[in-house]
Amino acid sequence: MIWLVRHPPVVKDWQKRCYGTSDMGLSREGARMAKSLVARLITFCPEIIIHSDRKRTRNIAERAAVQLSINAHSDPRWRERDFGSWEGRTWNQIYRETGDAMDGMMDNPHGFRPGGGETTAELLARAIQAWHHLPSDRKIVVVTHGGPIAAILSARKNAPLRSMSEHIPAPGAITEIERE
Repeated sequence: MIWLVRHPPVVKDWQKRCYGTSDMGLSREGARMAKSLVARLITFCPEIIIHSDRKRTRNIAERAAVQLSINAHSDPRWRERDFGSWEGRTWNQIYRETGDAMDGMMDNPHGFRPGGGETTAELLARAIQAWHHLPSDRKIVVVTHGGPIAAILSARKNAPLRSMSEHIPAPGAITEIERE
């Protein structure tokens, strides 16, 4: 069994901003959600806990791992999309400067690089590589981000790349996936 966990909400100053690979912590609400998440994750008795190496995922993974007396492992392949020069800017600023260019993430998943960053196809390939790197015979928790989770869910459903955003879970959501 694998549980893909999307981190809870980030600090208020970063909400409504593009923050793919940026490294900020959780909001007060996110910290409260993280406590509940940790308590829930330890009931799954995972043998392995992996996180993306960002503060917003690492804290949850490490707290659960300590309670389970196991180590949390970082794997940057589970990071959110690299948004290049868009990182840290508000979505409204990006829209004012580029219009609906951000639609290119879905309309042109193989060629559009938001802010010069990562294409949707590259995000998908990276997430699939991370997924295939997971041991097949273990119970695993991966604390990650909406983009990689959406990529895995889309791939498992053979959904078109342009519909990947439809599979982004809510902050703090846990997605349970049975291994084949």
